[in-house]
Amino acid sequence: MERVLLRVRISEEEVHYGGGLVDGAHVVKFFGDVATELLIRNDGDEGLFVAYDFIEFKEPVYAGDYLEIRGWIDRVGKTSRHMQFEAFKVITNAGIEGSPSACNVLPEPMLVTRAGGTCVVPLDMQRGRQGKNPGEDGGME
Repeated sequence: MERVLLRVRISEEEVHYGGGLVDGAHVVKFFGDVATELLIRNDGDEGLFVAYDFIEFKEPVYAGDYLEIRGWIDRVGKTSRHMQFEAFKVITNAGIEGSPSACNVLPEPMLVTRAGGTCVVPLDMQRGRQGKNPGEDGGME
């Protein structure tokens, strides 16, 4: 099963609400980036995202948080690729007054958003698997 991992830091520029809160749609944007890499690795083409089956927002995301966005293809059709996505918070602001840049590595990754969706790669655009599976070289399990 093909897996992709994207790590990002959420900046102050990405804040949408008071208190440094980031819009959940911003995390969903990262799912699109992961889907694109999955399609390139699987088919040699970026394909098109058709629809999300579900999106669940589990925990808030704030400026300064570090996220790991994970995705994998769980079903393959003739032209469709169904995928699962998860975003985990792995580092967050420590909330220490007078130390605005202090951060904590979380003892366990915290699930903040999950989703499932379908992408399509037209037959005439499919060029086959590209490169190694990240899991083959000591990457994600």
